[in-house]
Formats: sequence, structure tokens, C-alpha cells
Amino acid sequence: MNTRTRFAPSPTGYIHVGNVRTALYTYLVARKHQGNFILRIEDTDQARFVDGAEELILKTLNWLGLDWDEGPNLDSTEEVGNFGPYHQTDRREIYLKWAKKMIDEGLAYADPYTPEQVQAFRDQAKAEKRAFLYRDHRPENPPEWQLGMPLRFKVPEIKRYSWQDAVMGELSAGPEALDDFILIKADGLPTYNFAHIIDDFEMKITHVIRGSEYIASTPKYLSLYEALKIEPPILAHVPHIMAPTGNKKLGKRDGAKSVTEYQKEGILPEAMLNFLAQLGWNDGTEQEIFSKAELIEKFSLDRVQKSGARFDEQRLIWLNGQWIRSLDLDDLYNRCEAFWGEESNNAKESYKKQVLALAQDRLKTLQDLPKLTNYFFTEPEIDEELINDNKQLRKLAEEERQNLLRVARQELAKITDWTPESIQNCLNGLLETTCQKPGILFSLVRIVTTWAQFSPQLNDTLALIGQEKTLQRIDNYLQK
Repeated sequence: MNTRTRFAPSPTGYIHVGNVRTALYTYLVARKHQGNFILRIEDTDQARFVDGAEELILKTLNWLGLDWDEGPNLDSTEEVGNFGPYHQTDRREIYLKWAKKMIDEGLAYADPYTPEQVQAFRDQAKAEKRAFLYRDHRPENPPEWQLGMPLRFKVPEIKRYSWQDAVMGELSAGPEALDDFILIKADGLPTYNFAHIIDDFEMKITHVIRGSEYIASTPKYLSLYEALKIEPPILAHVPHIMAPTGNKKLGKRDGAKSVTEYQKEGILPEAMLNFLAQLGWNDGTEQEIFSKAELIEKFSLDRVQKSGARFDEQRLIWLNGQWIRSLDLDDLYNRCEAFWGEESNNAKESYKKQVLALAQDRLKTLQDLPKLTNYFFTEPEIDEELINDNKQLRKLAEEERQNLLRVARQELAKITDWTPESIQNCLNGLLETTCQKPGILFSLVRIVTTWAQFSPQLNDTLALIGQEKTLQRIDNYLQK
């Protein structure tokens, strides 16, 4: 049987990391089994529809390299695939056809109650200290259903359901989990509970992977599958992504961002995929860096954990640094186009690549590029706080600092071939001349020539800044 998986987001806002992790797992299952990955847009909740959200979904998946075989086309209004339409609002007639079939078979009925009447039923159940179940209030003679009226599923059999979840294992729920839920809303559009089952069947979906919050609704889905004589697909419910504290589900208040924000902050797609894959999954080894190809090869649902996965942004940043260092210089340069500071606008590409080669090992995100490199392109402003904040340098009297810098300037000025090797030899000689530690002498020279919190190795930095600018920056501090 050909494996067919689907990612079915709603265009109701930004695409959360939890949504993208589900998309990734769904993608990996399809690719591992040489199957098809389908993108379906569940846009029936028109009240929450956000203009531009669908385009954002498509661009995010495209940026991550999660290419879909069927679904909306990123570059045109046409769709790709033989099982469309891939927007639920365009599939209305399909749902109405199934709804009519269910009415004819006595599996659905028109909901005649007003919201006030339903609330009265709820209040009564609460007063009697029992759970509210709509099936306790089925109308004896429901009116003939027509558009403008909600249509409800009539659960044919109240029983216990047991099922095998590809992640959670053996699960079950009693009759109390079953109820008569709405199939078609008053606006003529289907509910998620109805539409996704019909869509998955018609699109021949073999695996349904979604968040664990849907486990509670699974008995309802199973009763509908059974009533429609549809064989359920393989069900897999993945654990919640938890807040950094680990005690609650990740939310906006915990600093959760959209994947687009991470992209703008200079996180690489490779790092994001690597990070999200391991939020709840591991291959049983100590391996930490996974390419997309390795994830496809090694991923399996039975290695997804049942408990929640703690969101650790610092790990994402660490992974990002690892991926930045793994890129060849030309590739990294192309990715940095939008991240250079304005100071570099007039610099030649060859010089910018030299700067980037020095900064590459220290970049954690591409957004760090300006603060790590601006002093290569423009004269930095003196910031004595950098000296005062240095645990060793702040112990030196101002006169001691000036004497060290005068000696350093004198020796650096003698270098005739301004290369990293010659500069390092000079710096090593200065350690003997001044009887100072590298942490003091080198830090002092580094700060007054860059006025930056961090910089690449000192000899390489000075070589690229140039001898004239190096000496001038030392003079600027001495003459301050």
C-alpha cells in the first residue's frame, strides 16, 4: 500500500512550532516509505480566517524544504494532485453528498434547538451533577434538514472503543466519550470532526499524525468511521511541546514564536528541522546533528516519546551555530545577504567574504553578523564600559593600560609584512616584553581596536583591519 500522509493546517494566524513539528513528522513518514506528502488547507473556520496566513504556511514549509506532492501551488492559484480540491471550502459539495447519505441511512439529523435551549440542557446537567451529552436530548421527530440548520451525527452504538496509537500505544475510552456532534454547521460548512474524516478517506490518507490534544476526540471519530464503514488510517498522536519550565504547554506567554520569526532572526532551516525533530523523538543514539536525509532514514513513529518535550531555545541556537560552521563560505555568504549591517554596503564582496570567514566560527545566528563585524567596515566608537566590565582589565590603573598600549603600538608599527603569522609573533614577543598574561594584553589590544564585545582570533582580526587602522585606533584611545 502506498503511504500517503497529510499536513492540514488552518489559515488562522502564524504557524506555531508545534504545527511545524507535526508537519515535519508527517513529511518524514511519507519520505521514509517513498510515499506522498499532501498539504490540505482546512479553511472552514471562516470566523478565524486571517488574510495572508495560507501564503505564510506555504512559504514556511518551502523554506524548511518540506516539499509537498499534492496541494496548493506556491507560485500560482492552481493546485497540484489528483485528489483535490485541497481547500476545504472548495469541497463543500463533497461534504453535502456524504451528509445526504448519512441522513438517508438514519445516521444524521437536523438540530432543531436554539442556543438558549442547548444552554438550558447544559445548566440542567450541571445542576444534576452529570456530564452534558447532547445525545440525551435527541429530538423524537427532527425537522427535515436544510442548509441553514446544523446537522448532527447520530451515534449508532454507545460502547467502549479501544484502538492502537502508533505513538501512545493501546488506548481506550468508555461510552461517556461518545456524543452526537455537529457535522455541518448552520453556514453550510463542515466541522473539523466531519470534514477531516471525509477528506482523509477520499484522499486515501494512510497515516494521520496530529497533536495529543485530539486523543480525547478519537472515540467520536472511530464511531463515525464505523458508521460510514470506513477503515480508519493509522493514528499517531504526538506529545505536546512544553514551556521551558516543563510544567505546561508552550504558549505565547512563554516566548513561543512563529517559525517566521526564527527565520528573520537568522536561524537556518537545517537547524530548525534538526531541533524540531528531536522535540519528542530520538533515534536511540547520542547523535545530535541530523541532516534532512538522515532524519528521513532514521525517523520512526515508535521512537517518538509519549510525554511532553521541553522547548529549549538555547539548544536551537547551539544547533544553529553548529550548522553555520558546517556551511561552505559561498553558501553562508549567500544566506547572509539580508543580515549585513548598513556599514558594509559599499564594501567589496571579496572583502566581505574575508570578514565572514573570520566571523563564521563565532556566529550563533545570522542576526549576530553586524555586531560581530561592523568594526571591519567603519570606525567604532570608544566604549570604556567594555574595559570596565572586563574582570582583569578593570584592575589595571589607567596609566598601566596606556603604557601597555604604547609598547604594543610601538612593536606593531615595526611589522613590515602585515600577516596573521607576523602579528602573532609580535604579540607573543609582547607577552615576554611586558610580562603580562594573554588575558590582559591581548584583551586590551582587542578591545581598543574593535570596541566590540566579541571578535575572532586577535591576529586574524588585526590582519584584516589593516596595520594603518590598527595603529590609528590605538592612538585614538591613547589621545582620548
